[in-house]
Amino acid sequence: MADEQKPTPENMTMMQGFEWYVPDDQKHWQRLYNQIPQLKATGIDNMWIPPGCKASSPSGNGYDVYDLYDLGEFDQKGGKGTKWGTKEELVKMVNKANEVGMGIYWDAVLNHKAAADHKQKCLAQEVDPDDRTITTSDPYEINAWVGFNFPGRGNKYSAQKYHWYHFSGTDYNADNKKTAIYKILGDHEKGWADSEDVDDEKGNYDYLMFADLDYSHPEVEEDVLNWGVWLSKQLTIKGMRFDAVKHYSEDFLRKFITRLDETQGEGWFFVGEFWKDELSDMSRYLERMGKKFSLFDAPLVYNFSKLSKTEGADLRTVFDDTLVKTEPINAVTLVMNHDTQPYQELEAPIEPFFKPLAYALILLRFDGYPCIFYGDLYGIKGEHPFPPSCGGALPSLVLARKLYAYGLQQDYFDFATCIGWVRYGTWDRPFGCAVVLSNAGPGEKRMHVGEMHAGEIWTDILGWNKREVTIDQDGYGTFTCPGVSLSVWVNKHAEGREQFGKFDTNIYKT
Repeated sequence: MADEQKPTPENMTMMQGFEWYVPDDQKHWQRLYNQIPQLKATGIDNMWIPPGCKASSPSGNGYDVYDLYDLGEFDQKGGKGTKWGTKEELVKMVNKANEVGMGIYWDAVLNHKAAADHKQKCLAQEVDPDDRTITTSDPYEINAWVGFNFPGRGNKYSAQKYHWYHFSGTDYNADNKKTAIYKILGDHEKGWADSEDVDDEKGNYDYLMFADLDYSHPEVEEDVLNWGVWLSKQLTIKGMRFDAVKHYSEDFLRKFITRLDETQGEGWFFVGEFWKDELSDMSRYLERMGKKFSLFDAPLVYNFSKLSKTEGADLRTVFDDTLVKTEPINAVTLVMNHDTQPYQELEAPIEPFFKPLAYALILLRFDGYPCIFYGDLYGIKGEHPFPPSCGGALPSLVLARKLYAYGLQQDYFDFATCIGWVRYGTWDRPFGCAVVLSNAGPGEKRMHVGEMHAGEIWTDILGWNKREVTIDQDGYGTFTCPGVSLSVWVNKHAEGREQFGKFDTNIYKT
């Protein structure tokens, strides 16, 4: 009985705190600072922020990383600040998050370096871009952008400089102005990382872009291990999102995580970007990482995309062959992120009508750790702007997760184009919710929410459905949703109902 009375932990939700086309006005840290109290109150507990290290230019999003040890502090690559702002503004924003109880996840870009300070001669060999295990030239000397001495920072924080022998590959030879994938050779052939240490797509996927770091070199390994500890002392963060994990050494990443645990204490959250629709490869990766790691559920995003583009698609298949179904503890579920976003100009990965359905499927169910996307919450800037998605209902879905999506889950996956489920609530979070969604005509489900709710009147928190449902004496209600839409039903007098509809998505106000 004592076990039953333990407080129910609040559901956790994370947010990717940027989109690719955020204006390069160096005010992003300031905008996030102003939004943090509202985000936390709505149910965002942790925020994955963009790579805040100095990029190749003031417009760089950070994936073109130049100097890990420059968080917007030194005059390098066109200025002091990063696209997002200065180090002082970053620290202020992180401190604000800590103050309200929101965790910050850092986006660690550790695979490569960009925008070298000078060229160096080195022996290299061209490889087939579609199979990097096949060489397409004899070894010859190239003039590569692989020299990094960080003149603006000097030796502050780290005295390590980078030379050709710290890299395994590059993509440009200044002598003949040829772009190709070059495997850098030393006195003996360095080669790519071992096939067991990186993904085997394209034969060996060690090389991704720019100057590819060689983690078999002890100076590279030690400098980046030291950076992780250094960063955790500069900023009070709760975890890291690792970019491009299938492209660099798993062995190194395990050392990186262990070093943080040993020096800064346990309790970190780590998630990797392993963007692949092969579930078996992802499961094997988690197994090799010792399960102390999460991955973004790319197969689920592919399922959402397919369902959104297929008329009359069978919604009951939505979780087939997904990470959240097979590895629910290690799955970060998502609908959209910056990796899928740039292609919106050509073809939306997920059709707009389906986004609220998809968000309900990750936010209001038991399994997975959901991550919402800044661009869906606040809209997308750039040449092809988009307004906030879900008809502005995404904050309400996040708040519904925070307040009502608790307890046992009963699925009503009994009709191809209309599915539903019930969350029964818990002893101390008793309200529960009932969700109905349809990708065709108006939907209807008779669902059991519990005899304890008999006589209650339930309404749709989204306001898209104006009906009222009275729960009968057996605990059943007949819940409906509009066509190609959803409804989230909760007791109209449930605690917190007054909080809905108040989120301000106008983050760019002057």
